Amino acid sequence: MNTITTTHFNFPGQKSVYRGKVREVYNINDDLLVMVATDRLSAFDVVLPKGIPYKGQILNQIATKFMELTADIVPNWLVATPDPNVAVGHLCEPFKVEMVIRGYLSGHAAREYAAGRRILCGVEMPEGLKENDKFPTPIITPTTKADNGSHDEDISREAILANGIVTEADYLILEKYTRALYQRGTEIAASRGLILVDTKYEFGKTKDGQIVLIDEIHTPDSSRYFYAEGYQERQDKNEEQKQLSKEFVRRWLIENGFQGKEGQQIPFMSDEYIETVSERYIELFENIIGEKFVKADISNINERIEQNVLNYLQNR
Repeated sequence: MNTITTTHFNFPGQKSVYRGKVREVYNINDDLLVMVATDRLSAFDVVLPKGIPYKGQILNQIATKFMELTADIVPNWLVATPDPNVAVGHLCEPFKVEMVIRGYLSGHAAREYAAGRRILCGVEMPEGLKENDKFPTPIITPTTKADNGSHDEDISREAILANGIVTEADYLILEKYTRALYQRGTEIAASRGLILVDTKYEFGKTKDGQIVLIDEIHTPDSSRYFYAEGYQERQDKNEEQKQLSKEFVRRWLIENGFQGKEGQQIPFMSDEYIETVSERYIELFENIIGEKFVKADISNINERIEQNVLNYLQNR
């Protein structure tokens, strides 16, 4: 199927292009950013060789919806969405940390716990938990924001402040916004029969010094969801939770001998497997947004995006 895995646009006023793991960001006149959500899939900080049909559209539309649903509690960078795969927002200076918040002992936290560690990013995890148990209170476990090809690293609040990565005044705002967003996300997820297990947020500063939410929010790439129905029963029986997140890709990679470590080969991803990944992303969209996913025309996806962005820039 037709996917978008890289772009080579040249928009009016374009100053530079930043290519992230999944998104490509065009700087327009040092004023606006045009963020294109590609169909690339990354896991263990490695971009996998094949694109996932509709993944970029799904990520962009989920993030856009949640920006709208949280704008009353946390300001964000978003200005417009001229194309299903594109968000346009204010140019911001990103903070060099990602704010990860965990309500449950899952994923990376569970792997650390199973290895016998009880401190994660300077935060103590209580004894006596098993995988996917709920924490008494959600914990914030930041990571450094890695460049492409590098791994995000766990870091404590104390180390962030001691190394001057973020000032204390700004960090207090990041923590406050992170907890507020997670609370709102938890409430919305519950209304859809889901549990927002953990998620990460990125923030930046606008030219006038305002701290705003940037990038994505509550997407399957940045978040983990469980189905609420049967959650406790599965916990009581020590069964795996039914979840909607990118974790199923990570597990498939682990089962096939890949965790992003040196010398490991990315396993072959058949067209059939790619199709199942696409279907899982669509499933998450429909569950968390509560609407039927409408597939955009992907017969010539690059041309469609280019024309929509050009029309927006010329008419704004």
